[in-house]
Amino acid sequence: MARLQVSAETAAHPAATGWPLLRLGFRPFYLGASAYAVLAMGLWFLVFTGRMEVAPRLSPVLWHAHEMLYGFVVAVIVGFLLTAGRVWTQLSTPRGPALGALFALWAAGRVAAASGPYMLFFLLDGSFLIIVAAVFAGLLLRAGNRRNAAVGGVLALLALLALANVLFHLAVLAVVPIDPMRAIYAAIALVVLLECIIGGRVIPQFSRNAVPGLQLAVSPRRELLAAAVTGIGLLAWVLGAPATATAVLLAATAVLQALRLLSWKPWRSLGRPILWVLHLGYAWIPVGLALLAAAQVGWIPASPALHALTVGSMGGLIIGMLTRTARGHTARPLQAGPVEVAAYAALLLAALVRVAAPLLLPALSVPALLASGLLWMLGFAAYLARFAPWLLATRLDGRDG
Repeated sequence: MARLQVSAETAAHPAATGWPLLRLGFRPFYLGASAYAVLAMGLWFLVFTGRMEVAPRLSPVLWHAHEMLYGFVVAVIVGFLLTAGRVWTQLSTPRGPALGALFALWAAGRVAAASGPYMLFFLLDGSFLIIVAAVFAGLLLRAGNRRNAAVGGVLALLALLALANVLFHLAVLAVVPIDPMRAIYAAIALVVLLECIIGGRVIPQFSRNAVPGLQLAVSPRRELLAAAVTGIGLLAWVLGAPATATAVLLAATAVLQALRLLSWKPWRSLGRPILWVLHLGYAWIPVGLALLAAAQVGWIPASPALHALTVGSMGGLIIGMLTRTARGHTARPLQAGPVEVAAYAALLLAALVRVAAPLLLPALSVPALLASGLLWMLGFAAYLARFAPWLLATRLDGRDG
């Protein structure tokens, strides 16, 4: 009997095999994404000041927007989904040479983005998310149970994100008659929707697990209404619908997302940095949507709204998820230390500077941009210093993953 129990435990928690970096998706992609967050921002300073040129056909703004979304943010999404997918489906996700090849494709796309030629950049970058979406679709098909049906929404957004990227490249090549920036807006909208889906799944769960006695009443009707209005409002913005109608939709979306956040009782997370960073990161979604509504009717420029949704919500949620999931999957305590708290503060301050300065002190917009970028780089450099050794090493408990 004892022998059978040992065998069952070994099967449930297999011993680690292979190079640690390629045992689970979060390892190479979290490491690569955080390193690229620092590098791409440094390169942006050089591009912005005219000291460096990027891939032919791309303006500096298009390069910056594309690479922060499809270089940095997408790497985090892929690392998270390849890791969470194994938990959601109880099936293996790419590891070893297959994971290494996938990461190499992403990295090659980043090199091509900075050095061209453009068709090589298109081929490498455009194929990456298509392959990832196919891998994730195969995983869900193999899982074959209705419990994972909700994850199909994540797959649909992943496929649409891949499509938006292809449209971006085709627009740059003048194959399709659209402004490439519209494809960037579509990518921002899709990532915000993905944040809403994943945030609604994990933030209440993490809150319940961390705060003793916390009761959260999640209303399915409110969740459905928030998702529907958010999707419609963002679609209207991406398609360039009439400004007043779009502003009303986005304002309604901001209110619904704010109410959703309040229903998770974020004030109960005080004293737990690894939790409050997620709440604060999510708070930038209603702020960004409200600013975007104001921008539609000309009350403010569009840039603060876009950076509230990108630097604010994406940066804040990503640094929170990078630390929490990496700690959990390397068998470390789910508690943020001083280095992590410093990274959280740097990222949230970067967002505040980038959003507030153009609104309150327009004359300082350029210095604020540089200050925000430096804070961004410091935040992810701190993450690298703390987590790179852990991502390159075996789990503390010796298990696989």
